[in-house]
Amino acid sequence: MTSIGSYIFRQLALATLFVVAVLTLLVSLFGTLRLIDFIVNRGLPISVLLELSFLNLPKFIAILLPIAVFAAVLVVYNKLRNDSELVVMRAAGMSQGSLARPGLTLGIIAVLIGYMLQLYLVPATIHTFKLKQIDYRNSYGSVLLQEQRFNSPINGLTIYIRERSSEGELRGIFAHDSRVPERPVTYLAERATAAQSTDGTSLVLFNGSQQDFNRASGRLTVFNFDQYSLDLNIFNESAKPRWREPEERYLDSLLNPGTSAHDVYYNTQLIAEGHRRLSNPLYILVFAVVGMAAMLAGNFSRRGNTIRILVAIATIFVLQVISISLFNVTRQTLALIPFLYALPIFAILVGLTVIIQSRFHRPSGLILSDG
Repeated sequence: MTSIGSYIFRQLALATLFVVAVLTLLVSLFGTLRLIDFIVNRGLPISVLLELSFLNLPKFIAILLPIAVFAAVLVVYNKLRNDSELVVMRAAGMSQGSLARPGLTLGIIAVLIGYMLQLYLVPATIHTFKLKQIDYRNSYGSVLLQEQRFNSPINGLTIYIRERSSEGELRGIFAHDSRVPERPVTYLAERATAAQSTDGTSLVLFNGSQQDFNRASGRLTVFNFDQYSLDLNIFNESAKPRWREPEERYLDSLLNPGTSAHDVYYNTQLIAEGHRRLSNPLYILVFAVVGMAAMLAGNFSRRGNTIRILVAIATIFVLQVISISLFNVTRQTLALIPFLYALPIFAILVGLTVIIQSRFHRPSGLILSDG
């Protein structure tokens, strides 16, 4: 790549990184709003919000990367047109292919990054995200038990907590267990923590007392304890076999579904999702080529490039609508899967043809001299 090509590529790369960073930040903020419930209302530490938000980043980047490349190509090449740099480069002998090479290089690098995200990082982080959600939902002591409120996580058990510390520890515990109607038990404790096991969830009470009332004899028994485990008798959801959803599967398990009842039922959808993973990153290069075709094809105009930009955006929108519609159809009919690959490849070839075969005419009034 020439020094001029490197100059254009640097601008494209920096613009792409900037757009990805800004868009990812904005999308992450909106995505975080639904996770704040864990922090504000359910008492989990702030580290949980940061952890779950971090696990969502690869998914957001995979979605935003094509948009960022498209925006970077439009912004950088539009700036080169407006500053007449493209005119000078062409007049100096640079071909359309040479001018498009930095954008194509950026697009190919972004495609490789897209494959890394789609085939590994996104399913890995989504799977971890869902497992974390299950773990936190099972932490009843810190998730379901609200402070200064009478909570009934299951029938026959009422729990009240005075406050919750920033570390998730419960303080000022009152619990009334009437799951055995003949012998209701009341617990008082200074503090408590939630404990998880394959058998279920329990509250570990510290420095408290237990009042056991026998209705048949009318006898009340009271004893103090330093530590006591109160079984909530709720089976741990994470111990149950869980079917992996398509978005959290790797490519091999999508293209070759198992023999379980769910896999057999969703066989077509799983295979279609696998081919979507393979074809979707190609649209990053499509976005780059469409942007360059809009900016490099045709002659210089002092009236600006607004129409070119709008046409490029409209083209991308139409391609995306067709792509989504085609994917929905392939989930029912696998015979149409080749079209998932044909559409982006066709768009790339058409865009490159428009760029290379475009004739450039030097605008009137532009004079280049050797001296």
